[in-house]
Amino acid sequence: MTLPSPPEAGAIQRARALLELRRPADAERELRGALAEAPEHATAHAYLAVALDAQRRHGEAIAEAREAVRLAPEHWFTHYVAAQVHKGAGLLAEAVAAARASLALSPEEALTWEVLARTHLQAGQWPETAEAARRGLAVDPEESDLASLLALALARLGDGAQARATASRAIALSPESTLAHLAYGHAALAAGDPVEAASAFREVLMLDPGFDTARGLLLTALKQRNPVYRTLTRLRERFFGRGWLVLLLPAMPALIVVFVLIALLHWGAWVAEAFTTLRLARGKATRLMFGSGDARVAALCCALPVAGAAVLAAGAATGLDALATAGGALMAMVTPVQEAGHTGSRRARKVLYGWSALLAVAAVAAVLLAAAPMALLTAYAALSTIWIAAGVRRFLGT
Repeated sequence: MTLPSPPEAGAIQRARALLELRRPADAERELRGALAEAPEHATAHAYLAVALDAQRRHGEAIAEAREAVRLAPEHWFTHYVAAQVHKGAGLLAEAVAAARASLALSPEEALTWEVLARTHLQAGQWPETAEAARRGLAVDPEESDLASLLALALARLGDGAQARATASRAIALSPESTLAHLAYGHAALAAGDPVEAASAFREVLMLDPGFDTARGLLLTALKQRNPVYRTLTRLRERFFGRGWLVLLLPAMPALIVVFVLIALLHWGAWVAEAFTTLRLARGKATRLMFGSGDARVAALCCALPVAGAAVLAAGAATGLDALATAGGALMAMVTPVQEAGHTGSRRARKVLYGWSALLAVAAVAAVLLAAAPMALLTAYAALSTIWIAAGVRRFLGT
C-alpha cells in the first residue's frame, strides 16, 4: 500500500530528525501541524505515537498508533509502531501481536524482528528472544543490536561461551554501542568471568554515565570476584524457591532438614554479601559506587554474627540457655536485615524492616524472661525470612 504524502512533507522529515535528536516534544509540534492539514495521514499519526511514547505519554501514544493502523492496516510500519508503543507501555502481549502482524506483511524488516526480540526479552522469554534475534540477523547480519539481544538471551539460557562470542561480534559491529558492551558483560558473568564482566560494565558507564543498571551490574561483577561469595550465591539461586516442599512435610517430616539447610545456605550467602559490600564500600576505587545506606546495612550485617557469637559464648559460659540461644538468634538476624535492605519497593522494605525490629524485640524479651524456647523460635523465624520476604515482595512489589 502506498501512503499518501502530506501537504507539507517537510514537517514529517523534520519530525523524524527531531526524534533522532531526542527532542520528542518538538517533533510532536511538527507532527500536529502536519495533521492539522492532513488529519488522516497514517505516517504522521505513527510518528506522533513515537513522539508521545518518548515522552512517556503511553495512553496517547497507543491511541495514535491505533489510528495509524486503522488508516493503513496493510502497511508494516504502522503495526511496527504499534508494537513499539505497546512495549513502551508494558503491554507486552499486545506488542508481540502487533510485531507479528507487521512481520506477516513484511518479514524482511530487521527493525520489526528487533522490537519483537526486545519485547520477549522484557517479558523474560529467553528462547523466544533468541529466535527473534536470529531471524532478524538472517535478514541483516550486520545489525549490532540484534546480535546483542541474541547474546543476552544466550547468557540467560546458560550458554556463556556462545553468548560471549555473539557479544564480541556485536561490539565489532558497533564499538560505541552500550547494548553490545552490556551484553558482553552478561555473557562474561554467565561464563564465570567476573573480571571481564566488570571491564565490560565499566565500558558501558564510560559510554553512558547515567546507566544505573550497568552500575548495579558492575557492583555484582566486583562482588563475584570473591570466590566464597560467588559459590554461595550460585547455591542460593539454585535452591531458592523450594517452598512447595512444605506440602510434603506431613508425609516426609525429614524434609525439615532440607528447609534448615536452605535457610543456612542463604544466611551464609548474605554474610558473604555483607562482607564483600563493606570491603568494596571502603575501597578507594569503588567507595563512590555505594550509598551510605548500603554501607551501613553491610556494616551491621558484618557486626551481627560477631556480636551474636559473643552473646552465645557468654550464655554458654554462664549456663544461661536463654542468653546463649538469643546469641544464635542475633546471628540469624543477618537474613531479615539483608532481605529488607535488598528490597526495592519502599512499602515492602518498610514491612521487612518492621519484621526485623519485631524479631530483635523478641530476642531481647526471651533473655529477660529466661525463655530459651522463645529465643530459639526467634532464630528459626529470622532464618525463614527468605520465604517471608518472597511473599511480601509478591504482594507489595520487589
